[in-house]
Amino acid sequence: MRRGLWIVKFMVFGVLALVLIGLVTQTLWNWLVPVLFTGPVITFWQALGLLLLSKILFWSFGKGGAHWRNKRAGHWGYYWSEKWKNMTPEDREKFKQKMKDKWCYPEQEVPKQNSDISNG
Repeated sequence: MRRGLWIVKFMVFGVLALVLIGLVTQTLWNWLVPVLFTGPVITFWQALGLLLLSKILFWSFGKGGAHWRNKRAGHWGYYWSEKWKNMTPEDREKFKQKMKDKWCYPEQEVPKQNSDISNG
């Protein structure tokens, strides 16, 4: 019996929190966006949809967004961290140069314009 009451309280709190967050989002949007950007006024349901869209685009559904806070988390981060630790300084410089050659554009010299020649 107590467990069922706890679940009901949790659900009521969740619904109230969702309503409160939706109303705050709607109020802030309708207060700022139409004035600053001449955007539309939104309804409560549109505010909840906006929150869901931002959850999908910017937050993580798993691990509480830990991969944004810890960039070395996971298998590949550990692999490259260990590989870097085991490299000699010469190997590190070779690796840096290889990555620079592969991913960076070479610096191009800008030709000097002759100031004696006019365009007209």
